[in-house]
Amino acid sequence: MMNDKAILESILFAMGTSVELGKLAEVLELSQDETRELLEQMKECYEREDRGIALTELNGSYQLCTKPEMYEYLIRIAKQPKQYVLTDVLLETLSIIAYKQPITKAEIEKIRGVSCSHAVSKLVEYNLVCELGRLDAPGRPLLFGTTEDFLRAFGVSSIDELPVLDQDQLENFKQEAEKEMQMKMEI
Repeated sequence: MMNDKAILESILFAMGTSVELGKLAEVLELSQDETRELLEQMKECYEREDRGIALTELNGSYQLCTKPEMYEYLIRIAKQPKQYVLTDVLLETLSIIAYKQPITKAEIEKIRGVSCSHAVSKLVEYNLVCELGRLDAPGRPLLFGTTEDFLRAFGVSSIDELPVLDQDQLENFKQEAEKEMQMKMEI
């Protein structure tokens, strides 16, 4: 009989992307709790200093990844991957999508007060944002949300882990935005 951890490792290695816990449990013919326990044991093993990979959980799915401290060695083998620059406009648009998802371009534009087509397109190109479907409304606008790459990039396993802004911060942001709009109107 094959070792369950070996099966999990081979699946996660071969897939290259995250795999849902339920699918892994189904393949092993185990409960999700039993499968999660095996994955936690594997995660502990990978966390040792002599290992170059890590087991990451992303929204109830699991993936094998290279440890960040090994990145410099990968660069020696492969060309450095293209680094994307997230401008203030892209970060603002991304934060709106992250906190309000699923959201349409029109809703983003209402919040930002300017067109967001270019920013959303760039975020989709960078694979930080994806189309989630269409809103059941006239014109059937596209709905956007964040991706697993977003979670990886910002070091969270779920959007529930995003920081929560308190009322004082929200009020400060609102006042700053109003001042900025007033300055633009005076120009």
